[in-house]
Amino acid sequence: MRDNADQSVRCLQDFEGRWQLTRQIRHADGVQAAFSGDAVWCPDADGLIYCETGVLQMPGSPPMQAERRYLWREGLQVYFEDGRFFHQVPARGGQAEHWCDPDTYVVHYDFSDWPAFSTSWQVSGPRKSYEMRSRYTRC
Repeated sequence: MRDNADQSVRCLQDFEGRWQLTRQIRHADGVQAAFSGDAVWCPDADGLIYCETGVLQMPGSPPMQAERRYLWREGLQVYFEDGRFFHQVPARGGQAEHWCDPDTYVVHYDFSDWPAFSTSWQVSGPRKSYEMRSRYTRC
């Protein structure tokens, strides 16, 4: 992790460590869900492993434990845990996309409040339609 919090270009090492994560999910039909937990970027031989763990709360259901993992590599390339490419994080913030036939995932990374940052996903297609906003704050 670099000491210069004002650095406008992010690199892989900037994310290493533990972050508090809060997330709001709003489905097109009006149903809303919330996630609260931690996101941890840990070093491995090829970059960083991202693991988020926490509690997902959905209307009409008891809270449930949730977990997600990704592989982060040089150039801020993000891969699914099985090694398939997901998307590339714009180093200055901005938009990236992922096509998962037949659904489209569009994300916006906002690093303007670094060392806190946010992501906003817009997911659309015949199978999925929701917006997901996440906020990451250093622990």
